[in-house]
Amino acid sequence: MLSRLEKKVVDFIKANGLFDSAEKLLLAASGGADSTALLYVMHALKAGKVLTAELVCAHTNHQLRGAESDLDREFVVAQAAELKLPVTTRRLDVRGSARRNKLSIETAARQLRIEALIDIAKESKCDAIVTAHQKNDNAETLIQRLSRGTGLRGLAGIWPARVFAGEIEFVRPLLCVTRGEIIEYLRERNIEWRQDHTNADCAYRRNYIRHRLLPALQRDCTNSVVEQLSVLARSARGFYGVICRRVDEVWPSLAECAGEKIALDLEIFLNQAKPVKVELIRRSLAGLGCGERDLTRQHYQRVLQLASQNVSGRKMELPGGFAVWRDYGCLVFSGNRLVGQAPPYIGLNKHVTLNVPGKTKFGNYLIEATIVEAGRNGLDQFKTGKTDDIEWFDLERIKPPLVVRFRRAGDRFIPLGMAQEKKLGKFLTAQRVPHPMRRKVLVIADGEKIIWVCPVRISEQAKITGETRRILQLHVTEGEFD
Repeated sequence: MLSRLEKKVVDFIKANGLFDSAEKLLLAASGGADSTALLYVMHALKAGKVLTAELVCAHTNHQLRGAESDLDREFVVAQAAELKLPVTTRRLDVRGSARRNKLSIETAARQLRIEALIDIAKESKCDAIVTAHQKNDNAETLIQRLSRGTGLRGLAGIWPARVFAGEIEFVRPLLCVTRGEIIEYLRERNIEWRQDHTNADCAYRRNYIRHRLLPALQRDCTNSVVEQLSVLARSARGFYGVICRRVDEVWPSLAECAGEKIALDLEIFLNQAKPVKVELIRRSLAGLGCGERDLTRQHYQRVLQLASQNVSGRKMELPGGFAVWRDYGCLVFSGNRLVGQAPPYIGLNKHVTLNVPGKTKFGNYLIEATIVEAGRNGLDQFKTGKTDDIEWFDLERIKPPLVVRFRRAGDRFIPLGMAQEKKLGKFLTAQRVPHPMRRKVLVIADGEKIIWVCPVRISEQAKITGETRRILQLHVTEGEFD
C-alpha cells in the first residue's frame, strides 16, 4: 500500500503527464535525504505497478569533500543494491573545471553533473533523467532569481519536466512535496541518508537563502512561504505557456536560421506583445547556444530598444561572445554554434552574381545557366524536359544581372499562376513546405524581382509563353564542388 507522500507523488505525475511513454528511467542519487527518498518512492511506485518503466541509478562524485565524497558513493551503491537497481557512478573534476573555465564551484558542479547524467542516460538507453528537486528547492530558486532580477519565465521556477540542451528530459516528481515531508517519510521507514556539511555553509548563496533568508521571511508570514511560492511558480508557468504557444505560431514565418545566425523579420516581430518579443529574443539566443544565466532584464530591454530603432548596422554585444544587430528589416542574432541542419552560412544579405551563360558556385550549390532558342515548339519542349532542379524563363522578361542568395525577411514575389504579389514566408507556409527545406530555399532574382524560389515555384513575371523566343535555362544541383 502506498504512503501519503507516495500517493501525492502519483497524483502529481498524473496531473503533469510525467513518464507517460517512458520505458527506462535514470534516477539521479547523491545520497542525501531528497535523492534517497526519490529512490524509495520510485521503487514503491514500480512495485505498486503505478510505473512500468525500468529503473536504473546514477551517482556523480564531485570530489569536493575528500573521503566523505567517496563514502557518499559507497552509500548510494549500497542503496541501489538493496533496491536491486543497476547503478553507474562517475567521478567529476569540479575544482579543475571551475579553475579552467573561471566558474564558481557551484556552477562548475552543476554543469559537469548535468553532462555526466546525460552521458549515463544515453549509455543506458534511458528515456529521461529523474531528479529529487522538491518544493523548498523551488522556493529557493525563485528567491535567488528575484534577488538578481527575473521575468515571467524565471518566476515559473523549477519545471516538472524540462529538456536540457535539446538532448534529454529531466523530470522532477517530488516538486509536490516539501523537505519536511521528505524527512518525515524517511524517518517513518527508518531509512538513513547522508549529511553534507557544506549544505550548512552560508557562504554559498543558496545555503544563505535556505538557512537565513527563507526562515526570516517565514517569521513575518502567517502562511507557508514555500507553499505560496509554489503557487506563484505554477501560475507563472501557465502564463508562460500561453506566450510560448503564440511564439510557436509566429516562429515559422518570422525566423530564418542560417549557420551561426538567426534573423527575425522585424515587421512581424514589432507587431507582437512585449512578452512575446522577449520570448522570441530568448529563443533565438538559446537556439544559438547562448546560456541564459548571464542574460539580465537590461540585456532584453536593450535588444527591444535596438529592434524599435530604425538604424541598420548598429551592433550590440551580449554575454558569451554573442551579438545582435538590425539589418535590412531583420533583427539578426549571431553566435558560435551551428543551428539545426541549415546550409553552410554564406550571409543573410550576401548574394552572388550568376554567370549567364556559365556556371556559378554558391555555398554547396552549383547553378548552371544556359541560353536556349525556343523554336516553334518551345513550350512543349519545356513541359517534357522539366525537372525539379531545372527551370526555364523567358530571357526577354529578365533584367540583368541575375543573383542567387538565401531568403531574406520581407521577400515578395508573384508566384506562377497568381496575379498578386505574395510575401515569400507566407507563401511557403501556405504551400506547406517543410521547415528543413525552407532553410535551404534559394532565391534567384534579377535587377527588379525574384524570378525563382528554388525549388518551390518560379515567378509569373518570368514564365515562358507561346511568344517566348529565347529561353534562360537554370539547372541547380547541390553537393560538394571543387
